[in-house]
Amino acid sequence: MKKYVDFDKNLNIDKNSEIPYYYQLKKYIINEIESSHWKPGEQVLPEVKVCELLDISRTVVRQTFQELVNEGYLIKKKAKGTFIAEPKISENLIQSLMGFYEDMTARGYKVENDILMHEKTSAPEKIAKFLKIENGADIIVIRRLRKINGEPIVLDKTHIPYNLCPELLNENLYNKSLYSYIEGKYNLRIDKCVRYIEATLATEEESKLLNVSKGAPLLFIESIGYLDNGIPLEYYVALHRGDRIRMVTELKRVKHFNNIGSIPPDSNLSGILVKE
Repeated sequence: MKKYVDFDKNLNIDKNSEIPYYYQLKKYIINEIESSHWKPGEQVLPEVKVCELLDISRTVVRQTFQELVNEGYLIKKKAKGTFIAEPKISENLIQSLMGFYEDMTARGYKVENDILMHEKTSAPEKIAKFLKIENGADIIVIRRLRKINGEPIVLDKTHIPYNLCPELLNENLYNKSLYSYIEGKYNLRIDKCVRYIEATLATEEESKLLNVSKGAPLLFIESIGYLDNGIPLEYYVALHRGDRIRMVTELKRVKHFNNIGSIPPDSNLSGILVKE
């Protein structure tokens, strides 16, 4: 079995071109990946070998590789080298109220939930405020490591008022949709959500659970789901692997702010929050 992907023996960097060296190399690598000549999981030549092969500087190759890592084409594994990245999995969490389990299984993925926590506890002040319940009221907390085809992808934590669905406390959610269970058992359906998305970096614990390096980029989602009567059903936070997930939405331009709909008052009228 070959150790590295094959570079075209006739590949040359045009030293007389106005196109930067790194960009010529970058376009070549992207073409090899998008044409499926280089496949996910295959290893790329070490930077020093590429320098020797193409007679270009280490700085040029390093810049090329780093941009391709940032754009999701390559992935660097500590002490192992650089590899062709797996295609990112698209999620519809920012344009629909379909849950993660429903979204992924509908597209043919096998979803497993490693249950890290499933217990009744007292709501701290912050959670109680989001759920519009009394401070210290009973809630059910579920923390899950979500896997797609056996690969850890999302680490999430759900908070639900205990009085709304008490039997949830004893339900096995290993290979089950939480939303489908609540709808079927209690006839409670989330009608709308407010979701906030920001970038963050993996802590040591998160990196071990998600199988990424400490400090790896993650997408942090914070969500409050409401029933049609305005009562909050769920406060939810989740960390999605930045190297394996991308969020997809469809936008429509509106002429007047009044057409946008309900936006939280701290959104500065734009849907973008500037953190203090």
